[in-house]
Amino acid sequence: MKVPFLDLRREYASIKGEIDKAINEVFDTTQFILGPDVKSLEEEIARYCETKYAIGVASGTDALLLSLKAFGVGSGDEVITSAFSFFSSAGVIANLGAKPVFVDIDPLTYNIDPQQIEKRINKKTKAIMPVHLFGQCADMDPIMKLSQKYNLRVVEDAAQAIGAKYKERRAGSMGDAGCFSFYPTKNLGAAGDGGMVITNKPDLAEKIKVLRVHGQKSKYSHSIVGYNSRLDTLQAAILKVKLKYLESWHEKRRGNAEYYNKAFKGIEIITPKAEIWNYHIYNQYTIAVKNRDKLKEHLISNQIGFDTYYPVPLHLQKCFEDLGYKEGDLTNSERKALKVISLPIYPGLKRDEQDFVIEKIKEFVINPV
Repeated sequence: MKVPFLDLRREYASIKGEIDKAINEVFDTTQFILGPDVKSLEEEIARYCETKYAIGVASGTDALLLSLKAFGVGSGDEVITSAFSFFSSAGVIANLGAKPVFVDIDPLTYNIDPQQIEKRINKKTKAIMPVHLFGQCADMDPIMKLSQKYNLRVVEDAAQAIGAKYKERRAGSMGDAGCFSFYPTKNLGAAGDGGMVITNKPDLAEKIKVLRVHGQKSKYSHSIVGYNSRLDTLQAAILKVKLKYLESWHEKRRGNAEYYNKAFKGIEIITPKAEIWNYHIYNQYTIAVKNRDKLKEHLISNQIGFDTYYPVPLHLQKCFEDLGYKEGDLTNSERKALKVISLPIYPGLKRDEQDFVIEKIKEFVINPV
């Protein structure tokens, strides 16, 4: 049996009529840039996330970049973030001329360890960027207390976590800004790139709107130097259709995760830990195993899809050599990078496919080659 890691064709087939209708309506209006669907999607996302404002931008990366830029992050500043995340979390900091300061993770949730943050704060620290990895919120209360104590901005990297909850609060709604990605593999994925910033701060919302259109408040009048970072109307129209189904898709992912958890109980696999106060939406179902690379070979031989998030932690990336980190500095991130592997978890995954994945993983773990 061939089991894909992700099959977006199944998702599209289930709502094809609605998606095609939405696309055709955009072509009928020909309002491809910042058309009415962008504004209505922003309003719907703000309601869904329980914030006052949402601003569509070109990607999740740009959502982070524009948020930090709006808060004045630049040369000489430092931003604290997780060492175990997708590259964007650190790349945007560096691209603004600031210094990413990496903090280790909790080894079971894979999220930034709040207890490690305070000792990295100094006079240059401008912001904290917690990452809600794999669909589960970081422990935000102690992070927000630190931000208040030291007068720091908090930008939530919620790229993988739209709809996740922390103590009944939506991901992205707790900090000064929350940033989402609509990359096609996300729980709410577009047909290309797309992103969103949410906030309760009117001044920030206005500044993001200006930054995304080259820094202009009115046509050809540029108050600041901005970017070309607009969410396409076509993508907004597609996302509006998909948003209606997001909660049911979350529940299917959560059901698949629970099925894995029960199946893997009692064998040498570390399954994802969902904190009791969190609503985990499982953008990824990531396990940790011994001899991960041999397991990868085993899955390939059985035509089972997987991915590795992330094989090299950010502090050990070549482009950050000048920051002076070395192996052994952030041990949880480094150890997990050698052991983690993510399994198929998407809503369209069939039960017999999931059973096959479980069978082959058990086969490997119990009787390793």
